Amino acid sequence: MPQLQTLKFEALIEAPVPLVYTAMIDPADYREWTRVFAEGSYYEGSWQQGERIRFLATPGDGMLSEIAENRPNEFISIRHLGMINNGVEDTTSDAVKAWAPAYENYRFVAVPQGTRVEVELQMTADWVDMMQKTWPQALLTLKTLCEARAKR
Repeated sequence: MPQLQTLKFEALIEAPVPLVYTAMIDPADYREWTRVFAEGSYYEGSWQQGERIRFLATPGDGMLSEIAENRPNEFISIRHLGMINNGVEDTTSDAVKAWAPAYENYRFVAVPQGTRVEVELQMTADWVDMMQKTWPQALLTLKTLCEARAKR
C-alpha cells in the first residue's frame, strides 16, 4: 500500500480573511485560481460540512470528495474519497483504496498584513512533483486576485 506524503504550502495575502476565504470557494474565483492544476477546473456540490463535492475538469474527470469540516474564515478540510473518470465515480477500485481517504486542509490566519493561507495535503508519491510545481502558482493567482479586490 503506497504511503501518503504530506505537502505544505502557504501564502501571505494582503487582504482580509473573509475576502480570501470567499475567493477560495467562490465558483468563478475557484475556476481562476485552480486553472494551473487543470484548465477548466470547477466544482459541483457544496462546501457545507458533511456534503459531497466533485472537483472536476473537462471532460468530467476529477475527484469525489466530502467536506470533512468547514469553519468559515478559519478552516476547511476536504476528505478525498475517490476518482471520477469520464463522469463515473470510483471509490472501490484497488487504485483508489491505495490512497483514500486523503485530506486537503486550508487554514486562514489573520496577520497584520492580511491573511496567511496555509495549505496541507496528502498524496501518493506520483503526484508530489506536480503539486510542488502547481500549488505555489495557484496560491500566487489567488493572492493576485484577492489583493486586486482588496485595493478597490
